Amino acid sequence: MSRRRHRDHLPTRPTWRCAACGIAWPCSAAKLRLLGEYRHDRLALTVYLATLQAEAGEQLTEVDPARLTERFLTWARARG
Repeated sequence: MSRRRHRDHLPTRPTWRCAACGIAWPCSAAKLRLLGEYRHDRLALTVYLATLQAEAGEQLTEVDPARLTERFLTWARARG
């Protein structure tokens, strides 16, 4: 009996694609997980994502930094 291996929606480096679904990280599943984990501390989420964005920017030199900001930070801003 074959078992499917569970893979978390985490970034793979240096491509910054999701290890589980293969799309640009953070994927929708990763965003939902992060919003849940940091639901009481949106500032900490922003700091965490900014740190990852800086790392990604060093590895994804062909990507416009503004696009990385949109990809990593804009979605996580507090609403309301």
